[in-house]
Amino acid sequence: MQRSACLIFNPVAGQGNPDQDLTLIRRILEPELELDIRFTSKEIGAEQLAQEAIERGAPLIIASGGDGTLSAAANALIGRDIPLGIISRGTANAFAGALGIPDTIEAACETIVTGQIKTVDAALCNGKPMVLLAGIGFEAETVNKANREAKNRFGVLAYIIAGFRQLREMKRFLAEIETEDKTTTVTAIAVTVANAAPPTSVLAQGPAGLVADDGLLDLTIVAPMNKAGAIAAGYHLLKTALSGNAAKRRDIGYMRAQRFKIVTEPPQKVVLDGELIGNTPIEIECVPGSLNILVPANADEALDEKLNGLPDLVVELKDSFLAEP
Repeated sequence: MQRSACLIFNPVAGQGNPDQDLTLIRRILEPELELDIRFTSKEIGAEQLAQEAIERGAPLIIASGGDGTLSAAANALIGRDIPLGIISRGTANAFAGALGIPDTIEAACETIVTGQIKTVDAALCNGKPMVLLAGIGFEAETVNKANREAKNRFGVLAYIIAGFRQLREMKRFLAEIETEDKTTTVTAIAVTVANAAPPTSVLAQGPAGLVADDGLLDLTIVAPMNKAGAIAAGYHLLKTALSGNAAKRRDIGYMRAQRFKIVTEPPQKVVLDGELIGNTPIEIECVPGSLNILVPANADEALDEKLNGLPDLVVELKDSFLAEP
């Protein structure tokens, strides 16, 4: 008996021809799967379509679109046994890059047909599901500046252009970061909390490799003193991402924890999985092993933390952590 799947397709994602994309997807998948195809619209998003597919008893859900579509579909599947197949057709394709999923239609479809199910973590940010990352400060302002018209015209370069524009308005802020065992206060231009992130999500690349199934969240602090330092820090983070080495600059810090509470002064914009959701404060908690994704096999290793050298750094251990067991 032929397997079945619900395909959630965003017809306005990316810069390609959606009709040609869908024809290619169907040509590859339909010999293997009976597809129930549902289209997103302004009125009905991918999360609602995924929820409806769950209620219909779909054994497999496939999402095709940009990172917003993919994350929204994944949100509906957190805590469920139903696997998610990914076909990226967006601007940045961060979701696929973070989980090692090919970002071409042909290879992504092949992964859905022949790939393995990998159980990964998700998270909750102020009660909202998070699959990739939450960015505070610089990253959120950059996403805010990269509008749909720019992304349609320039593709992923829209984020780079927006980033350089944001450098002209770079502002530092005070961040209080609370974990299970301590409270850290530091001045920064960006704080990023990631469950998973590709190398192109530069501001999340403090640790040496982000692991999507370790039950922990990775926080990166970028704290340059000026614009030149910001450019140098960004370049350093890109190199660490590509090399697999942890950041070593004094103005970059990182830490891992299961949950973070972050308060900033003044309040900062927050971007969650590519969408602006408001301002700080935020509380983020990892939800281990809560999402099943069809991926090629891969493996990552984790390091601990580095905070020394950051400006205005204060770390206070909690009494409960210091107390004898």
